[in-house]
Amino acid sequence: MGKTLKGKEIGKGISQRKDGLYCARFVNKRGKRQERCFLTLPEARNWLDDAKHTDKYGNAFTPSTMTVDDWFEYWINHVVGDLAPNTRRNYRERYIHNIQPVIGGMAMSSVKPMHCKMILNLMEDDYAGSSIRQAYIAMGTLLRSAVMNDLIPKHPMDGVRHTKPVRAVDDIKFLTVEEQQIFLDTAKRSHNYNQYALILETGLRTGELIGLTWVAIDWEKRTLTVNKTLEYRHKQGVWRAGPPKTQHSYRTIPLTNRAYVILQSIKAARPYHKWNAAEGSAKAARSCQHQDDYGPLCPCDRRFVIQGSTAV
Repeated sequence: MGKTLKGKEIGKGISQRKDGLYCARFVNKRGKRQERCFLTLPEARNWLDDAKHTDKYGNAFTPSTMTVDDWFEYWINHVVGDLAPNTRRNYRERYIHNIQPVIGGMAMSSVKPMHCKMILNLMEDDYAGSSIRQAYIAMGTLLRSAVMNDLIPKHPMDGVRHTKPVRAVDDIKFLTVEEQQIFLDTAKRSHNYNQYALILETGLRTGELIGLTWVAIDWEKRTLTVNKTLEYRHKQGVWRAGPPKTQHSYRTIPLTNRAYVILQSIKAARPYHKWNAAEGSAKAARSCQHQDDYGPLCPCDRRFVIQGSTAV
């Protein structure tokens, strides 16, 4: 029997901590202890009664007809709406291509670990380990959010693992200094040489490179600041700006001498770069008409991104 700090009995499963909070706890039917703390004793008692009832009879407030499709649409638009556009797009693609065909029409409460494992098994022969891992993460995040929002009592992916290996860091090939020089010598035949060289000098992702504006360059400190990305969405036929891939992607990069010289040469030649509206949509042309400091480094070359090249 629990007691208050003054020694008064307050019922089984409830106690008062030294900081004055009332803690209610019980062991559910799966053998796991559930605990929550409240400011007042009535709140603790009400939660304990409701939690025990839900554990025994199920959550009466969760629609039994809610399907995984229903939850996914709400989740992607309202729960994780603040994620980077690329991340949400990847979640949606993995859901549509791999997750939805298996469990999309099922009731949330009917999804079991065997269904989740089936999704991963069906991908085994046709997908790389990295794609299977993306599906694993998307499905896990979707269902974990359902648990956190009391839509289902238990995570259906507990104990589910993907077995196909993802390419290890040791398997990634880095260009040696000699190989980089051979690449650059060959790239000199392309008018995208500056972009290729700048990527090698700074380590920028393609989206970060094409999203650069002149205000990101500090000429005195010789630094470059990454705080946005730009990508072309082929299906919609539009450019889309967004935040960098992760929080760690927000960074300031010291410029090497070569990178500094490259940027200076692009800046000096910029008056001669004209956007040809015939090469892109009128909307894209207008979007590139910024003031000098806030304009793109080289808007005329963005058409090569549309064609599949890693150009600015």
